[in-house]
Amino acid sequence: MPENINDKSVAPELLSPELEKLLRTHAIRRQLAKNEVLFTYGSSPDALFCVDKGLIRVSVTAANGREAVVSVLEPGQWFGEVSLFIDAPRVYDTRAVVDSELLVVPANAFHRIVDGRPEFLLEFIRLICRRYRWALEWIDETILQPLPVRLARRLLAAQHAHMLSAPDDTRSALRLSQEDLGHMLGVSRQSVNRQLKEWESQKVIRLEYGRVTLLDQDALRCLA
Repeated sequence: MPENINDKSVAPELLSPELEKLLRTHAIRRQLAKNEVLFTYGSSPDALFCVDKGLIRVSVTAANGREAVVSVLEPGQWFGEVSLFIDAPRVYDTRAVVDSELLVVPANAFHRIVDGRPEFLLEFIRLICRRYRWALEWIDETILQPLPVRLARRLLAAQHAHMLSAPDDTRSALRLSQEDLGHMLGVSRQSVNRQLKEWESQKVIRLEYGRVTLLDQDALRCLA
């Protein structure tokens, strides 16, 4: 079990101001409409990406067509670096949840920035290691923990990630659909809905279409 729910969030994924500035200087902007695909499994590693506005859904699909949502990326999160480092095809699919805007750093510009700068390379190594640790914890939860525990942790992690990108926005709703939550946790949408409805009746959360607002985070932390 993870020691702290914040360890599973994207807090460690923030890059240093110097590296962030360099990446943004070399980036071009790309608009994605809702449900538009950014890249798919097997795509060539041609760029590093950052969500500037909107939300990006990261998922994998089994041979039988079953989809698992690995993450929903919020503004400020960089992704796609692993395939660039090992020059290997992408191993997941990415799609815009809502109308979104991305920063795209071409592969050659990315390598010019990190090659010969050990401190920048170390930042990405730490980023990759933390994501690997998160993935192991995610597997553990998906297999071993009961649904209320897993769902509470997922909501708290999503709230923490949102606070990193919008630190002054303490009460806004999380843009997470019940279907995506079900895919993330390996359960049906109906199972997620029943649990969320129970928490709503207890005034722990508030539900709207495609959104969840956390009203009592302490109660969720007790469950998690």
